[in-house]
This record gives sequence, structure tokens and C-alpha cells, in this order.
Amino acid sequence: MKKFGFIVLVFAIGVYLVGCGKKQQTLEEMQQPVSMETLSTMSTTAPTAPEAKVEAKSAEAKVDVGTPVISKAANLEPLPPSGPYKPTAVEIQTALKNAGFYTGTVDGKIGAKTKKSVVEFQKANGLTADGKVGPKTWSALSKYLTQSQTSSAR
Repeated sequence: MKKFGFIVLVFAIGVYLVGCGKKQQTLEEMQQPVSMETLSTMSTTAPTAPEAKVEAKSAEAKVDVGTPVISKAANLEPLPPSGPYKPTAVEIQTALKNAGFYTGTVDGKIGAKTKKSVVEFQKANGLTADGKVGPKTWSALSKYLTQSQTSSAR
């Protein structure tokens, strides 16, 4: 059994030494200089065959350097945030004020007056009166965000 272990150890060391003996390319050898014109015409996917490199070079000659290159990403709109929308304190106070439940100043601070107004709004609209503006409360309250002073059933 000791001979078998010794043979495996010698074999592993031999494989390690053979693998380390390979000549590796230097960083300079792996990198090739690229001009700004070539960068502007390159796609995000690398070519997979030598023919693709020839096509990319021929397309480079057709590019007008005077016209600005517009990225496809410039036309994309940002993604909506994940999860339900969380309104700001100013939005909550403004909607409560427009609904006729909040009489304080819209200062962006959720204090006792704002919480009391939220509870009153929730009671008037058949919601759980917990003083928190969750998705259900905001769904009912957001209707008043852009409206001016409307009458409410207080």
C-alpha cells in the first residue's frame, strides 16, 4: 500500500511540474492596440471566427467619423423599482391635504398630525386603521395626489 501511495505522489508531482513548464504569453503579447474608430464600430459580442473579424474591418470603412454614434442604451428608459411603490412623505401629506384630512403644512416629516390624518383617512375609506401608508392605503390615497382640495366624507 505504501508503494501505491508513493507512486501516486510521484505521478502528481510529475503532472504539476509538466504543467508549470508551459510557456505563458505575456500581457503585452495578448493585448493588441485598438483605434478609437475600431472601438466605436465594435459590437458588445466578440467575433468567433476569422471571417467575423474581416466583416468588422470592412464595416469600419463604411462608418462616417463626422456623425455621432448613438448608443442603443441611450434610448432605453429606466426599469421601475421592484416591489410596490413607496410614496414620499411630501406625496402622502399632499394627498391627505387634497383629500381634506390634513391641515398642517406639507413639510415632508411624518409626525403625529400626519399619522392621525392617515388613520382618519383609513377609517373613512374602510381600510385597516393602523396609521401606516401601505399599498392598499396608497392605492386609495394616490387618487388625491394631483387633485386640488376635494370634499371628503369626514
